[in-house]
Amino acid sequence: MRVFLYVLPLVLALGQASADPKYCLNEMVKSDERIRSHGYPAETHEVVTEDGYVLTLFRIPYSHKLNNQHLDRPPVLLQHGLFSNSDCWLCSGPDDSLAYLLADAGYDVWLGNARGNIYSRSNTEMSVNNPKFWHFDWHEIGTIDIAAMIDYILDETQHSQLHYAGHSQGTTVYLVLMSERPEYNEKIKSGHLLAPCAFFEHGASPIFTLLSPLVGTPGGIWNQVFVDSELIPHNNLINRIGDTACGHGSPFDSICKNGFLMFANGGYENINLTSMQTLIETHPGGSSGNQGIHYIQLSVSNKFRQYDWGTKKNLALYGQELPPDYDLSKITAKTHSYSSHNDALCGPEDVDTMVSKFTHLTEDHRVPLQSFNHLDFIVANNMKELVNDLIVERINTYESR
Repeated sequence: MRVFLYVLPLVLALGQASADPKYCLNEMVKSDERIRSHGYPAETHEVVTEDGYVLTLFRIPYSHKLNNQHLDRPPVLLQHGLFSNSDCWLCSGPDDSLAYLLADAGYDVWLGNARGNIYSRSNTEMSVNNPKFWHFDWHEIGTIDIAAMIDYILDETQHSQLHYAGHSQGTTVYLVLMSERPEYNEKIKSGHLLAPCAFFEHGASPIFTLLSPLVGTPGGIWNQVFVDSELIPHNNLINRIGDTACGHGSPFDSICKNGFLMFANGGYENINLTSMQTLIETHPGGSSGNQGIHYIQLSVSNKFRQYDWGTKKNLALYGQELPPDYDLSKITAKTHSYSSHNDALCGPEDVDTMVSKFTHLTEDHRVPLQSFNHLDFIVANNMKELVNDLIVERINTYESR
């Protein structure tokens, strides 16, 4: 344990130093190419936020199986988690991945990419090498990025509402937007939260034990090291190691599974190694260190609240010594939660806390399979039957009313 605490910062710094500044986008298969490889049409759109970040959205406008391009197709926005990107919704292929299932169900599917990931690495006012570029966390992704994506999609499709589905951080940013800018509740026809993350009092992942002493409270040297900097970027070294360990038939598949035990309370029974290998081609997707610090802060405070900058800066920013809580009672959009028992990051007890404060939650669905964990929502063999089919079915009910 002690050795890990010394090695972790070195590994993260090495990853930052070795990262290709262009993220090797010319060498990897991008989301739009991946979509077209399965016969679906794909589009690439750019959205510029109010603070200058250029976000890339990928779109599956219709299904080639339906030839429904001339019919009304309700829009759906899918938003990825921490260190992830739009490819997470595609990595299990057309038979299982939510993006393709929704397209085949007649929807206009949009895949979001938050500021700072491999597809959204530019700003109209500053370089990615400027520390100010990384001065954000998932609060800004929620209140600014997701809001901009929603407005852009509704304008492009001429609809007044859309459906939303997010995984992990994709659920956090939804909760932030709907509580901080409640006028956006009216723009959501239905929301679907996969592995919802808001409270972390009972988080079982070793990542909380390891990092809470380092960055869980404001101040301290490690906060200064990681704040306003890029965290765990995508690079060729990590890519090759992951590809070797998680390749189909790899003798190291147990290493691959054990490497993701931070997401599960022991065991990793449902993982599809082929899907994982595809995911690793574009992951980790990059993020600001502030995003990770903010989550670790929540595990220490046991609150779902804004970033804690310390008493002096909190007073200047918030007008109070401690950061304000997000008020989940302000969320009135029809929202469905899908959580699992074996989630070491956002486990059942912490979902209970979220549900108790989410006074207008439409549905609290718990995946019945006990071994299902945080990452299984994206790469499990059985995610279609246990989660994705339910989401499509729920969204269909809103369109049939």
